[in-house]
Amino acid sequence: MAMKQPHVVIFPFPLQGHMKPLLCLAELLCHAGLHVTYVNTHHNHQRLANRQALSTHFPTLHFESISDGLPEDDPRTLNSQLLIALKTSIRPHFRELLKTISLKAESNDALVPPPSCIMTDGLVTFAFDVAEELGLPILSFNVPCPRYLWTCLCLPKLIENGQLPFQDDDMNVEITGVPGMEGLLHRQDLPGFCRVKQADHPSLQFAINETQTLKRASVLILDTVYELDAPCISHMALMFPKIYTLGPLHALLNSQIGDMSRGLASHGSLWKSDLNCMTWLDSQPSKSVIYVSFGTLVHLTRAQVIEFWYGLVNSGHPFLWVMRSDITSGDHQIPVELENGTKERGYIVDWVSQEEVLAHKSVGGFLTHSGWNSTLESIVAGLPMICWPNLGDHYIISRTVCRQWKIGLQLNENCDRSNIESMVQTLMGPKREEIQSSMDAISKLARDSVAEGGSSHNNLEQLIEYIRNLQHQN
Repeated sequence: MAMKQPHVVIFPFPLQGHMKPLLCLAELLCHAGLHVTYVNTHHNHQRLANRQALSTHFPTLHFESISDGLPEDDPRTLNSQLLIALKTSIRPHFRELLKTISLKAESNDALVPPPSCIMTDGLVTFAFDVAEELGLPILSFNVPCPRYLWTCLCLPKLIENGQLPFQDDDMNVEITGVPGMEGLLHRQDLPGFCRVKQADHPSLQFAINETQTLKRASVLILDTVYELDAPCISHMALMFPKIYTLGPLHALLNSQIGDMSRGLASHGSLWKSDLNCMTWLDSQPSKSVIYVSFGTLVHLTRAQVIEFWYGLVNSGHPFLWVMRSDITSGDHQIPVELENGTKERGYIVDWVSQEEVLAHKSVGGFLTHSGWNSTLESIVAGLPMICWPNLGDHYIISRTVCRQWKIGLQLNENCDRSNIESMVQTLMGPKREEIQSSMDAISKLARDSVAEGGSSHNNLEQLIEYIRNLQHQN
C-alpha cells in the first residue's frame, strides 16, 4: 500500500502581505502532491478572493479558519492589539484545530493524514509552543526581507557593544555590528522599536524575544534569491539547522504551474481588483506609466495624499495610483486642478492585480513603500523603483535597493510635491538607462533562480524532500 503524502499545516500572520507568499508556497507544495491545510482567521477566510478556485485546482489544498477574538468592525491593522490577540485569543483556537485535524485523520476512511509539521509565519511565535506541545516539527517562514531578520537577530549584540540605544539623535551614524551589511546600514534604517532610549524598553525587548524564538525552528524558509542575500544568509546559517531560500515565491509558483497562474493571480488577496485599469494601460505608450502603490498597511495623512497627487500630476507622466479606500481618513474635497490633471493622464483605483500591472508593457517605473513582496515583484518585472519607506523592514529594503543594488531612487521621508515631481521625471528620464541596466542584472538573477537548476528551484525540491522524510519518521 502506497504511503500517504505528508500533511503541512500553514498558519500565516493574518495580514494580506503575510498571507500571499505563504499561500504561494502552499500551492507549490500541493503541486508536488503534498497535503496542505491553510489556516486563516474567520475574518480573512471570508474575504479571500480566490479560495474556491484554488481548492478546485489543488485538491490537496484545504482551507480552515479560526477566530481571532476581535470584534467584526476592528480594522485589524498591524498594532499591539492584533499581536495580543495572536498571543491570547488565537492560540487556543489554533491548538484545538490541530487536535481536530489529527482526530479526523485517525478515522479509517480519512483521505488526509495527520499533520506532519507546522509551517508558520515568523510573527506567529505562539505556534512554536503549540507545535512542541503536540510533538510536531515547526518550519518558520520569514516574510520580511532576510536582511531585516538578520538585523533583528543581531540586536542583543548591538546593545552589548553600545550601538543601541542611540546616545544622540544623529540618525546618519553607521551601524557596524551587523556582519554582512558593513558600510550599508545606518541608524535611520533600523525599525522604530530601535529608537527607544532604554535597552530594557518593552517594545525593543519584545522584538528581541520574538526573533530569538525563531531559533527553535527545525527549518527557516526565506522568500529571497540566495545570490542576492548570501552575505547575511551565511551568518544566519550558523543559527539555524536548515535554511531554504525559495524566492521570489510568486515567480517560482508561476514557473511551476505556467499559464494557469494567471487565473489565480490574486494569491491571498483580500481586496477586489479593478480590471478596467488594464484597458487604460493598453492605451498608454510603452514604458511611459509610473505605477504607484503603498501596499496594504501604509496610511497617509490628507496632506501627504495631496503632495503625492500634485507631484504625480505635475511630473507630466501618465500614472496609475492604487489609492485604497482606507489609505487616509475622512472625506476631503480635491482641488480642481488635480481632478483635471488625473482625467488627462492618470488613473486611480482601489486595488489591482499588482503582478499583472507590473508586467504590462506600458509601465516604466514603480513608486513603492518598499514592502518586500512589492520589491520582489518589481525585480521580477524588471522595473526601477522610487522608494518611500514607512515601517518595519521598508527602510532596510530601500537602503539596499537604492544604495547597494542601485535599482531605485529614495524619496525623502518628509516629501513634498516638487521632490516627487523631480523623482518621477528623473526615474522616467535621464537616470532610467543607468538604473535599468542594474535592474536587468538583478532581475536576471531572480528569474534564473526560479528556473530549472536555479537556487530557489533546487531548494524547493530539497524542502519537499525534507518534509517527506518527516512523514517517514512519523
